[in-house]
Amino acid sequence: MPSSPVPSSQGFAGVRSSESAELTERSQVEREVRRSQVAFIVILLAVLVVSMDNSILYVALKTLAAARPKGLGASQSELQWAVDAYVLAYAGLLLTSGVAGNRFGHRRLVLIGLAGFGAFSVASALAPGPGWLIAFRAAMGAFAALMMPATLAIVTNIFPGRARVRAIGIWSAVVGAALAIGPVIAGALLSRFWWGSVFLVNVPVVALAIVAIPRLVPEFRESKRREFDPTGALLATTGLIGVVFGAIRAGDRDSWLTAETLLPIAAGLILLTGFARRELSARHPALDVRYFADRGFTVAVIALALLFFALFGGTFVMTFYLQTIRGYSALHTGLCILPLAAALIVFAPRVPGVAARFGTRVVAGLGMMMDTAALFALAALGRTTSIWWFEAELFAFGTGMALVLPPMTARIVATLPQDEAGTSSAVNNTFRQVGGSLGIAVLGSILTSSYKANVAPTLTTLPPALRAQAGSSITATQEILSRFPGGAHGLLGAAFTSFMGAMHTTWTIGAVTTLVGAAIVFVLFPRTPRAGGAC
Repeated sequence: MPSSPVPSSQGFAGVRSSESAELTERSQVEREVRRSQVAFIVILLAVLVVSMDNSILYVALKTLAAARPKGLGASQSELQWAVDAYVLAYAGLLLTSGVAGNRFGHRRLVLIGLAGFGAFSVASALAPGPGWLIAFRAAMGAFAALMMPATLAIVTNIFPGRARVRAIGIWSAVVGAALAIGPVIAGALLSRFWWGSVFLVNVPVVALAIVAIPRLVPEFRESKRREFDPTGALLATTGLIGVVFGAIRAGDRDSWLTAETLLPIAAGLILLTGFARRELSARHPALDVRYFADRGFTVAVIALALLFFALFGGTFVMTFYLQTIRGYSALHTGLCILPLAAALIVFAPRVPGVAARFGTRVVAGLGMMMDTAALFALAALGRTTSIWWFEAELFAFGTGMALVLPPMTARIVATLPQDEAGTSSAVNNTFRQVGGSLGIAVLGSILTSSYKANVAPTLTTLPPALRAQAGSSITATQEILSRFPGGAHGLLGAAFTSFMGAMHTTWTIGAVTTLVGAAIVFVLFPRTPRAGGAC
């Protein structure tokens, strides 16, 4: 019987060498995967603190309005600007920073943005007066705008294929959930510390990210260093600031027909028109506006803008309802908003797979319809409605958002080339932030106007010198009526009824806004699936 062949020593060595090389390669791939996952977590932490600052002041407004040393003695107008200054700077600079990241490197912009954001967080916590706080908040918004588009660009670059779609879903969930998480953290801090602590919570996260990102995240930029278009960037930035500033002034002045409102909006629209015309003919455009010829891309940015219009404006109203009408503490108010974040965290990471199966048009359209139903339900709330019904409505709203954010964000990112990830991220963030800032301004203005009209006839028994002041807001009414304990009970009940009517009007308008968004998605979003799970 012939003997079996015996491998030579060289053969054994070759097998061992091949197995060793395979194990080494597998180990290297696993290390890279773990590195990307850790980098992703650090990026998400940075995204969380930046996004939280859109709403972290909501439950602190009553504290800031209190006299020193508890607060800053801020007026109603100063409170409005403490919130809006951040949003205004943030929205106005997003597009420019996205283009800058493409050219100069996204990791570099994240690090610069984090450093400035952290420094002005400390400055805001130590602000000596309302004016200083407004200025420091604007600086925080500017540095947040510098880094935010770069975070999504980095996520787009470090994850391939299907993993990228899932990562974008998680990124979107964090951005949306942060709006609800901010008031929770602020409420917890305000129950134990002074108002400045709501800003200092940013500092340890910023410090961790600044140390970790250079070690974990490679630099990404355009493969070709195109010429920067400073004129186009300036037109876009000043145009956006003009429109948002005018909308905020409308809320501040309680009128859309004054020169202070119409002139900045008109100037902003003219500048944005000039930007669009320039980009059509520019050799190296800051944003190629021809991408808006892609129907799916355009519908996605409009849908996100309308959704965030309702989200920001609606959440702003919620805090007044919970703190003023129901008498909840800052912490209790923050906890009541938490179901919105919980729904996003649970469902958003799973939605890309659902959208890949059923199509973005169906999934996102149903999400917008769910948000519409939730807002109409909120518009029917009463003063004594069970708080659990309120929680269920917020959870439904968060679920609807989870169905919209990941697939629409993925659709925007998929439209532009990967080396323009900063620009696609900036477009995505700009439309969301502008929609949100307009939501605060427009819905806030409607709330104020409606309340003033409702409450004015009930305050005629007050001294004339106090009547206008008492009718300016529900918190002002409470403060004035607290000086007349003997006869305030009936007036305060009428004020609460006036506010509930104004709140119902505001949330109804928010519901109509998301209903329009749903119609746009169902009618205009393309049916044909696209690669990568977006369609």
